[in-house]
Amino acid sequence: MTNSFTPTTYDDLDPDRRPSLAAALVPIFAVVAFLGVGSAVLGLDPHAPLLWSIVIVGAFGLWLGYDWDELFDGISNGLVMGLQALLIIFTIYGLIATWVSAGTIPGLMYYGLEILSPTTFLPAAAVVAAVVAFAIGSSWTAVGTLGVAFVGIGAGLGVPAPMTVGAVLSGAYAGDKQSPLSDTTNLAAGVTNTDLYAHIRRMRTGTLAAFGIAVLGFLALGIRASGEIPAGRIAEIQGGLAETYAITLVAFVPLAVTFGLALRGYAALPTLVAGVFAGVFTTVLVQGTGFVAAWDAFMYGTAPESGSDLVNDLLATGGLTGSAWTITVVVAALSLGGILERTGVLAVIAHAFTSTVRSAGVLVAGTGISAIAINALTAQQYMSIVLPSVTLRNTYDEFGLDSDQLSRAVEAAGTPTGALFPWHAGAVYMTGVTGVPTLEYAPYFLFAFFSPLALFAMAATGYTIEATPTGAPPTTATTGIGDTAGDDD
Repeated sequence: MTNSFTPTTYDDLDPDRRPSLAAALVPIFAVVAFLGVGSAVLGLDPHAPLLWSIVIVGAFGLWLGYDWDELFDGISNGLVMGLQALLIIFTIYGLIATWVSAGTIPGLMYYGLEILSPTTFLPAAAVVAAVVAFAIGSSWTAVGTLGVAFVGIGAGLGVPAPMTVGAVLSGAYAGDKQSPLSDTTNLAAGVTNTDLYAHIRRMRTGTLAAFGIAVLGFLALGIRASGEIPAGRIAEIQGGLAETYAITLVAFVPLAVTFGLALRGYAALPTLVAGVFAGVFTTVLVQGTGFVAAWDAFMYGTAPESGSDLVNDLLATGGLTGSAWTITVVVAALSLGGILERTGVLAVIAHAFTSTVRSAGVLVAGTGISAIAINALTAQQYMSIVLPSVTLRNTYDEFGLDSDQLSRAVEAAGTPTGALFPWHAGAVYMTGVTGVPTLEYAPYFLFAFFSPLALFAMAATGYTIEATPTGAPPTTATTGIGDTAGDDD
């Protein structure tokens, strides 16, 4: 399971320790200030600003009357929510190293340079990533495997790495959102009590529109970026690859094992572990590396010594030990999210939002905005789905909106946008595996912008926001952000 606890709601809070809205906003502003100033102004890694934020929110909790054990429970809950992500990060770092040493990623780069051109590369990367993520149900796996290879191919074609990562992420998240195998898709359906396929159907229009616009954007970027490839660049890369690795179709066995298991519905973590073992044994059998050396690559990474500096840089990996920076950021961010949830800060702010809703359109748009905000504050996309869903389920019922409206809103805005915040678990992971800083790829992660924009456009126009009045709702809301819910008298 992705989570094993129910977030605190407004009614769950002890009235004697429930912060007012004004008080709840104080730690929020502090967190935003610390993260913003620390990262953007001081140029610090996220670790210190996250620690400052944990301390200030913890002090706020003590002021409210919570003791250390209760605050630690909140931290524990945050880590439980992100445990699967942490384990996947560990495994992916080792998997990438074994796939490099096995010749899998070098082989993908070698053949990719044969068939792709600078003009078509970006839209092709987005579409391929979408198909793969849809098939295996994991955006992270798609980015950590094929995405790494695409960065190398793009470098050979003269396409800037941030553009490549933006295209891969756009496709990976779009495919993930439509996959019945995706953990976030299943989570959004489950926590809102929505049929899985009803949830997927409800998301389809917005997802296709957002992804279609993104692909057109990448086509335009590809045309702009398609200057002359430096003479000999592709030959240099392919030569360096062929000198260092046995480039053969047999080297794709780890790819076949991993994606084959994923297509058969196996969970992400055991599937990735199987990919690690396949990578190690392919390294031994195909590349002629010793058994111990192959496992050393898994542990400590790869440092190829080919005749091409570009190949050496592209295929240098940190292995399992290289995940330490990423893991520590994610642990700190999850701890912050957990303590914000435990002290009731997020519940109070969510309650204030629901009390001001006057139309179905505002409710849907506000749900999307809250999912994005929770992504920024908790650094965990699971929390951005669970917390708004638990808080707003009754409100959707009161406005006569089916549960798939809620599940669509939290996933359309919550799932893709997390990777835009440098301290978020998704962003830290994407930067770690691709080597491109978040703020560099963010402008090109087009789907992360178009997906919530499509949701907001539908909320504003009332398109696909069908409300069926039930019982005695607080208003007679129908659709559209601009629609009032009835007489104010």
